[in-house]
Amino acid sequence: MIKNILITGGAGYIGSHISEVLIKNRKKIFIADNLSTGHKRLINKKAKFFKVDILKNKKIRDIIVKNKIDSVIHLAANLIISEGEKNPKKYFRNNVLGTKSLLKACENTGVKNFVFSSTAAVYKDGQYKVHEKSVIKPKSFYGKTKIKAEKIIKRFCKRNKINYCILRYFNIAGSSPSGKIGLINKSDHLFKNFSREIIKKRPILKIYGDNYNTKDGSCIRDFIHVYDIAEIHYKVLEKINKLKNSITLNCGYNKGISVLEVAKAFKKQTLKMVKILVLKRRKGDLVKIIASNNKLKKFIKWKPKFNNLNLIVKSCINWEKRH
Repeated sequence: MIKNILITGGAGYIGSHISEVLIKNRKKIFIADNLSTGHKRLINKKAKFFKVDILKNKKIRDIIVKNKIDSVIHLAANLIISEGEKNPKKYFRNNVLGTKSLLKACENTGVKNFVFSSTAAVYKDGQYKVHEKSVIKPKSFYGKTKIKAEKIIKRFCKRNKINYCILRYFNIAGSSPSGKIGLINKSDHLFKNFSREIIKKRPILKIYGDNYNTKDGSCIRDFIHVYDIAEIHYKVLEKINKLKNSITLNCGYNKGISVLEVAKAFKKQTLKMVKILVLKRRKGDLVKIIASNNKLKKFIKWKPKFNNLNLIVKSCINWEKRH
């Protein structure tokens, strides 16, 4: 039985949704977050919170031992592609060394399961639909730190007989159906940027590049609702614990949506005059990528609940209006 789960980065956008799902399923949740990008107001009242950095190895180890942690969900990381290009040292420190430090804290404790949030950014550009065995060749420095962390986790967990699951997220969007949690950070997140703009008097939706080799010239992504991602974590954790098994899984809808389509879906939600402004391409952006999710569907008998662009767009706008 999984009882006590530690979520690193649990005060963030994705972590708070995972907490909500796990607490609903009667799990005891402990959150470690240094609040550099997380927010206290997103922390579930039923979770126990520790303000601590994952590089503080001894403190993390104390939390694991004292609270009899049996499973760890590791989300704590820096994840803005453009920032990673400008500040590689910071990204290496937090994403690679931070992961190493956390694993060291798990050594010889009661931790049996380890779930890691990785990314579609580890795949080579130009493959379009990727499965878990597709060519790995990250374009961005962020992607490079994530694949390094994946390798460290696999080696460590095999050596220490810990079940692991590496989840390669595609593009996460949306807000909780409860309306209580959503994306607060003003980081360069497409749905966040568009929802903030659409509630202004004269919205300007910026897209980066319209001359890519795609159907409408803009980048193509596989957008997945954050609540579906949260449910995947719960189901995957239960499954690896039961099977005493380790696995790598893509998390997406197996559906490509262009950035221009997203802009038009936001435009449809308002009667205002909306300007779509095309800016130059950004370094590190993949042209098009969608997830083959057959392995995920098979592994946990997964059926997404929010696989609908308009539904995702509305949930983002509702969250923005409330906050």
